Amino acid sequence: MLFSASSIAQSENIVGVAAGNENFSTLVTAVKTAGLVETLSSEGPFTVFAPTNDAFAKLPDGTVSSLLLPSSKDGLTTILTYHVVAGKFEAAAVIEAIKANNGMFKVATVQGGEITLSLDGGNVILTDANGGKATVVIADVAASNGVIHAIDSVVMPASK
Repeated sequence: MLFSASSIAQSENIVGVAAGNENFSTLVTAVKTAGLVETLSSEGPFTVFAPTNDAFAKLPDGTVSSLLLPSSKDGLTTILTYHVVAGKFEAAAVIEAIKANNGMFKVATVQGGEITLSLDGGNVILTDANGGKATVVIADVAASNGVIHAIDSVVMPASK
């Protein structure tokens, strides 16, 4: 029996789905470096706002390579967990929450900070603690332990 694409995706957890998509290769490398594979492979559910390779490429030269150094593991973990929200929030629920809260909806991240979600036309926009913005470019990538929304920029938690 052949599986449909959606049933295959449902059997893969967030890490497996991301690893199977070449657009997330930088993210997968970062997740492995930070030691978050086990966490993001756990039952969840999680919503991951996943920066694409192009999103990581927008960071200043040398940022990604320095974050992947063993000495930067804590900082990398902080940044990556800022992109994760506990619970499964598909695009329709996100848009509904934004509309029900006067156009802005704050979500708590696993890292402990907040990201503000809003709409610009039909696009969901994330605004980080520093005012940086990212746009959801692919929504509702299904995984067995949550959902992935691809974003076009890396969002950053507040500096300590």
